[in-house]
Amino acid sequence: MKTYKIYLIRHGLTEANEKGLYIGRSDYPLSAEGLTQLLQMKEVYTYPVPRRFYAPDLMRCRQTLEVLFPHCEVKEVPGLTECDFGQWEGKGFQELKQDPVFQDWIAGKTGEIPEGENASDFQHRVMEAFEETVTDILKSGETESVVCVPGGVLMLIMTVYGLPKADMQEWAASAGCGFCLRVTPEIWMREPVAEALCAIPWEEEKSN
Repeated sequence: MKTYKIYLIRHGLTEANEKGLYIGRSDYPLSAEGLTQLLQMKEVYTYPVPRRFYAPDLMRCRQTLEVLFPHCEVKEVPGLTECDFGQWEGKGFQELKQDPVFQDWIAGKTGEIPEGENASDFQHRVMEAFEETVTDILKSGETESVVCVPGGVLMLIMTVYGLPKADMQEWAASAGCGFCLRVTPEIWMREPVAEALCAIPWEEEKSN
């Protein structure tokens, strides 16, 4: 039975990530530290060798793929962009912690973000985009693909589709890291779920 491996990778660090700022649609590039970190990880650890690549139209995602997989051709998937944080865009926890709406959002009491994207719309958009991406992968026949996304998108995808089921926080990934999903077409067509195989990059160091 033919199966497909989809490697979900969180983009490398940006200056906003280093400062702990909420960035969704803001198009930050990788920071100098983020670039250095990815190059070091690529040197030490093992990444997959796929033939198809997907990412939203964000510099930080495209640059991550270009560092880890030079000369790759990236197919843009706009729906895999991070949540629109509205009034909170570019702000950090310390700046927002006194905001009662933000307090409720952090506590999971509301999915509403002032002038931003609510949780339901974000989830629906990401699910639709990811399912379209899986369909494209299955039609291609290529058995290994990489999807580079922001951290919130990665966690949502793993929470919705990954088996065994786990809380969203269990799927938090560091920059340049992620998880492998194995999609079995016959199962996916009945119910869109996939087996969570392992974390990536693989922890064993490369032999010198």
